Amino acid sequence: MGRFLVTGGAGYIGSHTAKMLAKTGHEVLVYDNLSRGHRDLVKWGHLVEADIRDTTTLREAMRWFRPEAVIHFAAFAYVGESVTNPHMYYDNNVGGTLSILKAMTDAKVSNLIVSSTCATYGQPDRMPITEDTPQAPINPYGRSKLMMEHVCRDFDHAHGIRHMALRYFNACGCDPDGETGERHDPEPHLIPRALMAAAGEIDALDIFGSDYPTPDGTCIRDYIHVNDLATAHIAGALYLMDGGASDAVNLGTGHGASVKDVLDAAGRVAGKPVPHRMSPRRPGDPAELVAAVAKARRVLNWQAGNSDLDQVISSAWNWYVKDRGRT
Repeated sequence: MGRFLVTGGAGYIGSHTAKMLAKTGHEVLVYDNLSRGHRDLVKWGHLVEADIRDTTTLREAMRWFRPEAVIHFAAFAYVGESVTNPHMYYDNNVGGTLSILKAMTDAKVSNLIVSSTCATYGQPDRMPITEDTPQAPINPYGRSKLMMEHVCRDFDHAHGIRHMALRYFNACGCDPDGETGERHDPEPHLIPRALMAAAGEIDALDIFGSDYPTPDGTCIRDYIHVNDLATAHIAGALYLMDGGASDAVNLGTGHGASVKDVLDAAGRVAGKPVPHRMSPRRPGDPAELVAAVAKARRVLNWQAGNSDLDQVISSAWNWYVKDRGRT
């Protein structure tokens, strides 16, 4: 049994990870300001309602709880929003990470698992994407995440705080038990928006671009179930707690699905066609993003186990129906 402080633990991936930690016998303290998280999703561990940039409160929480590792999810993650409001992204994502690292230094907590992203790679010229692919992000979101990685390296050198940066691809799906799930407002992600269109909550799903150099003309992405992300974060924490050195690892399934593949699977799961319309490409959208996964297997002894697209979308649909019935 270990103790884990989970920043952003009231959010989508954070709440799934908190559940997985509790389910495997660990103690959890959720630290979240609830600006984008949800109080009702804090079911596994106590909640400290505060901002990660409040270093004093964060340090006090660490000194009281004495975590063996911090798992850091409390970052903003919308590309378009980062373009229109870069200050908010650098302030929260970079400034918040600096605050966490300062509190960890003061509280003598030495293990940090950081949620990074494939967006740090920008538009890579080869697939699949390995960890040594040049990192050249093309938007403030990706740049803020890359800065987070650099800051972590500097604190490792200066203060011995070891970190695992997990660069994951497209998070998707929901808890099969229906106890937590994806709830964003507004909702930017493809799978939930496809389900919203199938249910009539929105008029149609916009498909951005049909002329990419892919088999069906739509973008290809590597969709990884949120529970797989949760197990990878725990594996990263245990790796560091066992004395592992700081590192960065991609998290994905190793294969991609197109937007049309997702559309077809959503229709099968919902039992009805998904209304959709073709729209122009969005600037900066690469044709294909797929992870190379060998390093995750080698370093963390981890691989994705929930990659069947119909099963992923089925878990998201079950949560969608349940969560809409909540209001």
